[in-house]
Amino acid sequence: MSAGATRREKKEQPKVKDNKLQKEETVFLQWALPHQQIQDLLQTSEDELQSEIKRILAFRNYQTCMRESALLDYYVCGFWWAKEANFTPVQTSFTMAVLHLLLDNIIEKRMVLVENLMEFAKALGAACQCSTSEEDTTSLLDREEATSLITYIENSLFQKYTLYELLFTTHREELLTGMERTIEVFCCQDGLTPLEEGISTHLYFQ
Repeated sequence: MSAGATRREKKEQPKVKDNKLQKEETVFLQWALPHQQIQDLLQTSEDELQSEIKRILAFRNYQTCMRESALLDYYVCGFWWAKEANFTPVQTSFTMAVLHLLLDNIIEKRMVLVENLMEFAKALGAACQCSTSEEDTTSLLDREEATSLITYIENSLFQKYTLYELLFTTHREELLTGMERTIEVFCCQDGLTPLEEGISTHLYFQ
């Protein structure tokens, strides 16, 4: 499993049905990195974080490749936002997994904005679903944390959705080879024509 991939963690919740206590699984996304590694990343500086994520994602051409540069910025900014929001490693893992899911929906599944919004709502709904078990009485994200995450993803991805579609679903080579330009070139093998040969004799002598 690549570092950019996601996995799903399950929480068991009691469910009452037909007067019997049954268990229902709540599934929420998690990033592929172990929580301990995420905890270590939360302790790094911004420059160290960028260096680590660049290594994790195996980006070698980010300085010359626009796509790698955009992806690196996308993940670093997302992680740093989660850090400043004081998210726990599990919450940060969920945030990164959601960011990966939404971007993957653009790149691989070519989802339009409305479809991707629905996918985001499903992922967020699972994370905000309350657990009523004795050991865990809270959801992964409370209302304030969920609202902050919605605002961040809206500003960082959904408002720029067309740009992400253009960058990750259209090959720049196709754009370059598909453009047609007409250029007028001045060409004279014998140099400039003398003035007396370029205009009529009558005008020249005047």
